[in-house]
Amino acid sequence: MLNSSVFEGIKKKSEEFFRLSHHDKSHVERVYNLAIRIAKEENADLDVVTAATLLHDITRAMEDEGKIADHAIEGAKMARKILEEVGFPSKKIARVIHCIEVHRFRKGLEAESLEAKILQDADRLDIIGAIGMARVFTRGGWGNKPIYDPTIPRKEKYDGKSLTSVNHIYEKILKVKDTINTNTAKEIAEERHRFVEQFLERLLNEWKGRV
Repeated sequence: MLNSSVFEGIKKKSEEFFRLSHHDKSHVERVYNLAIRIAKEENADLDVVTAATLLHDITRAMEDEGKIADHAIEGAKMARKILEEVGFPSKKIARVIHCIEVHRFRKGLEAESLEAKILQDADRLDIIGAIGMARVFTRGGWGNKPIYDPTIPRKEKYDGKSLTSVNHIYEKILKVKDTINTNTAKEIAEERHRFVEQFLERLLNEWKGRV
């Protein structure tokens, strides 16, 4: 694995871009921990996985602020520049860029490398489970969306614009488990998915005054 100074350089250059609580440095840290765990089990290139994980959301705040259309595309461009500046091995840069370009859930792009599959998995695992539920309602509050409104029907296909937090869980979160790539991540996803189902059942029962 590369000298840690290379990754410290990547971290330092990326920190200024994280401004919103639903996609912040803590999200990157959690995704990193999951990605490295999966990468070691799946025998992936740790250099590529580490760099891709640290940089995958550097332009997410720009997208949420309406400054760019797609953080995966723009983030990949910016990531290339950063990787070149810190002296990341040139022969591995294209592999990192591919990971970033295909990582986001909504676009449903196919990962063509093990490392890209791992970034997809780690990023998606962070939107299910207890952390995932916390992020759903953090994002809902940021967008001033209601927690739940039984008069608003759920969409069959997720389009990135769920109208309530509970709808977001149905439209996106409950579908994540079936998009996981690696065996290691699938085991983690099963447990986290069960928690989401239990949480949702409890929330709706409380909403109706049943418990």
